[in-house]
This record gives sequence, C-alpha cells and structure tokens, in this order.
Amino acid sequence: MTGNASTDGFGHEFVAANGLQFHVATCEHEAAEGSDRLALFLHGFPERWSSWKYQMPLLARLGYRVWAPDLRGYGDSDRPGKLSDYAIEKLLDDVAGLIDASGAKKTVLLAHDWGAVIAWVFAVRRLRELDGLVIMNVPHPGAASRGFSWRQLLRSWYVIAFQIPGLPERALARRDPVQMAEGMLSSMAHPENLDADSLRLLAENWQGSARIAAMLNYYRAYVRGGGAQRQRKLGYPVIDTRTLMLWGVNDIALTVETTYATGDFVTDLTLRYLPEASHWVQQDEPELVNRMLEAWVQGGDVPRAPGEPNPTRHGCG
Repeated sequence: MTGNASTDGFGHEFVAANGLQFHVATCEHEAAEGSDRLALFLHGFPERWSSWKYQMPLLARLGYRVWAPDLRGYGDSDRPGKLSDYAIEKLLDDVAGLIDASGAKKTVLLAHDWGAVIAWVFAVRRLRELDGLVIMNVPHPGAASRGFSWRQLLRSWYVIAFQIPGLPERALARRDPVQMAEGMLSSMAHPENLDADSLRLLAENWQGSARIAAMLNYYRAYVRGGGAQRQRKLGYPVIDTRTLMLWGVNDIALTVETTYATGDFVTDLTLRYLPEASHWVQQDEPELVNRMLEAWVQGGDVPRAPGEPNPTRHGCG
C-alpha cells in the first residue's frame, strides 16, 4: 500500500488487490482511528471515487475506516484491456481482495449504479461476510427481472448500443470530454452539488478510447460476455445481510417498478424512496441520504423522505 499527497481534503493510496493496483480515496476522523470496521464504497458508471464525497466523512465520523476505490478500468486504478477482464466474477474478486487488503474484521459495503450490481451479487454469493449492505439506484437482479417492462426496455437502449464492438468508444472519444462529463448534470435534480473537482475527474474518464472501452466493457462482459446469464443459472439465494436500499424516484435509466419485489430476495430490508432525487441520489440529496444512512448504521428508525410513496404493499420496511 502506498500513499500520495492529497489536494482535495481526502487521502489517496494505492492498494494491491486481486492482481491489480487500485487507487483508493480515504477519509480520516479521530473516531475511526484504529478501527477494524471498513466502509467500502463502490461507484458506478461513468463516475469515480468522488461519487461518495458527501458520504465518506459521515462514515468516518461514525467510526469506520473509509475506502472509496476507483473500480478497475476507472481513474487511476489499473486498466486491463480485454473484455473478459471485466467479467462479473473478476469484479467480485476485486471487492473480496480489497476487503482482505484492508484487514478489517467487519465490512459495510455501500454501492451505487454499477457498483451496486457488483454489491448485490457479492452479497448473494457471500464471497466475504458483510456486516451491512447499502444499495443506491440499482435493483436486485431477481427483482429487476420481475419488474421488467417495455418501459424499462426503452430506458435501457444505451446498454444495447454499448454491445457493439469498438464503435461506441471510437465515436465517444471524438467528443469533448468536458461536455461528456457535463452531460450528467442534465439528469440530476441538483446539478449544483457536482463540484468542479468531481467534473474534472469525470472528464478524465472520457479522454481516449481505452478509458471509454474499459467503462463499456462492464456492460459488454455482463450481457454479451454472458455474466448475467451465468448468475441467473446459479440462482439468487435470499440475502440475510442487513440491507438499506435508497432509491431516487426520478431515475431516467431505471423504473421504480424494478424495486418492488426486493423484499422477496432480502430478509432484513429497509427501502426508502426519495421522490425528489434522480439516479444520482447520493449527490442530489446528500443531507437526506446521510440522515438515513446515519440512522440505519446506528440501528435507529430510518426517516422517510417528504412525500415518499408508501412502499409497505411491496414488503419494504
């Protein structure tokens, strides 16, 4: 493990795990000194560790060592070049390797978007025991299948487009990386919450076809590479890990109906809908998300968002 200087208020280290070097952002607080509890944050597409800037200090204050890696292929982490390098099984092993490298005895896994795809499967397969699971704006794969609709298929058009070999990355690499990064702002409820440093990091993701291909290969390996099919064949045993699921209702990519069967796949589930938030829920509503997180981590009643739909008919706590 090696460190480098921080210019943004967070620590930055390089951690060896699963045969790769991962850039890991950290957050320190006196409450977490010597802690054997790890809060491991997994970002999604097309983001970086900075997706979690608002939540990292909270978990540190609550006594957790905080790690927010750039996932493989992203940012300053290693970027293997083959589609098969992004198979879901390898992504799961990355998470297991990071947990092992931390030396933590207890781990809470917090994940959004593609990070949440990985986290759901990681919890199902029980590669390592988790003390808690926090999921944001990606449905459990079993629940998603039950809630799939033509409306969801139309929203998933980009996943289909990404399957074309070579063409999408070449086309996207011709576009201005800053404009690509700023494209995320149009789908946020509160784009003012995405600061200049985060936009700069996002723009780096769009600089060159190799970086773009790495991001797209997550989708390709899961769909065209058969990762989703392999997981379906294994089945989805019920998750007994204590789980918090937060869902921004104004998600342009995923329908809320894909969440309704989640309680059939998770025994200890708390599900909260945030009606004013978009897909980028932890950045749109950081104060509300953090209040919910803090209550859940401390074992209290998780507050509901103002105007939240009543989810009790779907078996959610």
